[in-house]
Amino acid sequence: MRVSALFGRSLIGLALLAIAAASGSGVAGAEMRIAVAGPLSVSPMTAQYATFGEELRRGAELAVRDVNESGGINGQKLTLVIADDAGCDPKMAVEVANELARQGIVFVDGHYCSSASIPASRVYHDKGVLMISPGSTNPRLTDQGFANVFRVCGRDDVQGAFAADYVVDHKLADRIAIVHDQSAYGKGIADEFRRRLNERGVRETMSEAVRQGDREFSELIKKMKDAGIGLIYFGGYFTESGLFVRQARGYGLTATMMVTSGSFNQEYWDLAGSAAEGTLVTFGPEPRKLASASEVVKRFEAEGFSPEGYTLYAYAAIQVFAAAARRAASSGLDALVKALHEGTYETVLGPITFDGKGDVQGFKYSMYRWHDRTYEEICCRPPGK
Repeated sequence: MRVSALFGRSLIGLALLAIAAASGSGVAGAEMRIAVAGPLSVSPMTAQYATFGEELRRGAELAVRDVNESGGINGQKLTLVIADDAGCDPKMAVEVANELARQGIVFVDGHYCSSASIPASRVYHDKGVLMISPGSTNPRLTDQGFANVFRVCGRDDVQGAFAADYVVDHKLADRIAIVHDQSAYGKGIADEFRRRLNERGVRETMSEAVRQGDREFSELIKKMKDAGIGLIYFGGYFTESGLFVRQARGYGLTATMMVTSGSFNQEYWDLAGSAAEGTLVTFGPEPRKLASASEVVKRFEAEGFSPEGYTLYAYAAIQVFAAAARRAASSGLDALVKALHEGTYETVLGPITFDGKGDVQGFKYSMYRWHDRTYEEICCRPPGK
């Protein structure tokens, strides 16, 4: 029997350890222990991140199943440990990282939020654990210079610059407001958007911060109306951006809404309702539409799950790890790092090659627009994708 361990936090902040059974091999010496780590809590305090956690868990579980059904890695089957960082809590992420290292985990598919990944990465670096994040886009994650840290997603200096160039090139507005949720991700990408906007000779009219968990934005909306704001760039997650645009439209603020990859999921529309219509959002090439992902997408859909957002990124991270371990004929960190830098890896996201920092070479962003409960790509799919 393969064992999957779930780390979490109770409502009073105590660390819990629950064990759930899953299929696979449990023969001593015949298993290789890896983990998926992210916001997997289901408590009222952290439930707003459950969507991201489900994406990571679903992607990792199917990837492990596929690796094992294809014979495993170097004669070993994978055992997946599911580690909960309690809604991207930085302190809990560090606790989780230390526990995973103690358990002898060789690879972590995670974390999701940059606010969790950055502090956790320092532990994985000190303890010699390979980390490939499927969704943490803050540049600091790989700019730290840790040889063991990689990601299969893009970077916010690229995403923010792409968004700013789109605004300027398409002359979307003269009066621009920049808002962020104070998270490492939200503030980081807002700063990158501002930096590029200013480089292009455009100064923002307003720059404001909200807090994660805020649910009422009337004062900020009134301030924007009074300032004649024509475009709002919102750095953060759908939990705040969806409520914000719903209230903005209710108060008659008609400014164009532009959100980031943290709002690239159905929950954004669910929270905003019809107020989401016309919202612009940046993300990489839509994973579900890539030819390289078609068979895996069909298997997800056959199980009643649509793998949107970062689901296929979590799947791809395990694909890359498995291929690197086979190439290196080892699960040792030095051998894995060497293999990861040696070639191109075929994944559901297409071919992935890492640069010296552990970032995907040539990762490109696209612009999407929400329309009638879904998003459509309006610009600019990379050639061949």
